[in-house]
Amino acid sequence: MALFFTQLLTGIQNGAVYASLAIALVLIFRTTGILNFAQGEMALFSTYVVLKFTTNGMPVWIAIILAMAVSFIGGALIERIVIRPVERLSALVIVIVTIGLFLALNSVTQLAFGSGQEALPSAYPQHTWRPGGVLISSNTLVLVGVLALECGLLFLLLQRTKLGLAFRGVASNPESSRLLGVPVGRVLMVGWGLAAAVGALAGALVIPTTPGLVPSSMQGILVFAFAAAALGGFDSVFGAVVGGMIVGVADSLTIGYVHALRGIDLVVPFGLILFVLLFRPAGLFGTTRVERV
Repeated sequence: MALFFTQLLTGIQNGAVYASLAIALVLIFRTTGILNFAQGEMALFSTYVVLKFTTNGMPVWIAIILAMAVSFIGGALIERIVIRPVERLSALVIVIVTIGLFLALNSVTQLAFGSGQEALPSAYPQHTWRPGGVLISSNTLVLVGVLALECGLLFLLLQRTKLGLAFRGVASNPESSRLLGVPVGRVLMVGWGLAAAVGALAGALVIPTTPGLVPSSMQGILVFAFAAAALGGFDSVFGAVVGGMIVGVADSLTIGYVHALRGIDLVVPFGLILFVLLFRPAGLFGTTRVERV
C-alpha cells in the first residue's frame, strides 16, 4: 500500500504540472480555436528568463512574477504579429505556423541561453516526509496548491469580470461579439498573453523537480498536457485539470507497477485517452458542437 500511495502522490504532482500547461492550451483554444503546438516552447523560453533573473541575484519568486509579466507581453505580441495575419486561413496553415513557431522559439532559446544543462533554483524549501512508508514531497504540496490558486483566480476572472464575459462571448461567437462592440482583437491578445503567463508559471515550478533545464525540457510535458486537454475537453478549464490528474496518476501507477512497460509507459495513459475519446470525442467535459449543414 505504501508503494501505491507514493505513486499516487507522484502522479498527482505530475498531473498538476500537466494540468497547468493544459489550461494554457485551453485558454487559447477557447478564444481562437487554435491548438498551440508552441505552448511548451513559450514556457521553456520563460523558464530560461527566470534562470537569467536568478543568476543576476533576484529572488526566485520575484523572478517568476517578472518572467510571467514578460511572457504575457510576449504572448500578446505573438498573437498580434504571427497569428493574426493567418487566423482566417485554413486550420492546416495555422497548425504549420504554430509548429514553425515551436521550432523558432527552441532555436532562439538555444542561441540566447545555450544548450547546456542548467540548474534552476527552487522557489521553496525541499522537504520529504515518510509517514507509514509513504513518500510525501513538498513539491507535491506546492504544485497542487499553486494549481488550486491558479484555478480559483481563473474562475474569478472568467466568471466575475467584464474581461471574462468578453472572453466567453468571443469564444462563443466572435462575429456577434464584434457587432456588440467587444474589441475581439484585444481580447485575443490578452488570451494569448494570459496563456503564456500560465505556461511560464508551470515551467518555473516544474523544472527544479527534474534533473535540470535543457532546451528539450518542456517537450515531453507538452505531450502529456495535450493528452490532458484532449481527455478533459479542449474548451474546459475544469476538464484540463481533471485530465491532467488522470494522465499523471495513470502514468505514475504504470511506472510503479507494470515493469514490462518501463520505457514505453505512455501506452496506458494514451490508451485510456483513446478509449474515452472513442465514446466521447469532445472529451469528458468538452462541449459537443452541433452545426446545421
